[in-house]
Amino acid sequence: MYQLFIADKNYSSWSLRPWLLLTELGIAFTEQQSRFDGPDNQLKFRGFAPNGKVPCLHHDGQVIWESLAIIEYLAERHPGVWPADSKARAFARCAASEMHAGFSTLRGTCPMSVGIRVKLHQISPALQADLDRISELWQQGLQQFGGPFLAGSAFSAVDAFFAPVAFRVQSYGLPLPAAAQAYVDRLLQLPGMLVWQQAALADPYREASHEAGPLRHGVLTADLRL
Repeated sequence: MYQLFIADKNYSSWSLRPWLLLTELGIAFTEQQSRFDGPDNQLKFRGFAPNGKVPCLHHDGQVIWESLAIIEYLAERHPGVWPADSKARAFARCAASEMHAGFSTLRGTCPMSVGIRVKLHQISPALQADLDRISELWQQGLQQFGGPFLAGSAFSAVDAFFAPVAFRVQSYGLPLPAAAQAYVDRLLQLPGMLVWQQAALADPYREASHEAGPLRHGVLTADLRL
């Protein structure tokens, strides 16, 4: 049985990616949650992850850290993690890698916080550039491989990598072209995304730095959490 170590569902975009992939593909795993709780996170997380970060996967005596490595480890053992078609698979890997390494303005301006709604003070040119590139990337995949997912008819790892973007679009009301917004709506309605969101909304825990982050660039308009 896989053990997946994650942090808080309200905040942890990196945790969401492998969690959602395992959930949507029906791969059995146990969830081990460790809270974000201030400056000692890394020391605490080193109890299960050598880099002191989430997510981390434990399986068969092995420890696999970093989200891309986790995905590739799962792909060696399960069909459907990446698309079967070689062209779709190449695109999916490129897009997932670009998400993994890029879009720093989107991450910094709009940190994932599932249960709140924030009106940004402005859409800066750098943020707009990130949104434009994401929309372009999504349009390429949807058009080239026929949708409804980025690399074809089936959900795969590349969709999991962009799932946190869908929550960010929802939380901050980010403007997107119609086709990109339709893809966001599709992700938000996945069973796994609904389960994750429900758990985030029901969680009473608040961590100060993660609560403050979204308000550095906008104004809170709603808090949907209990």
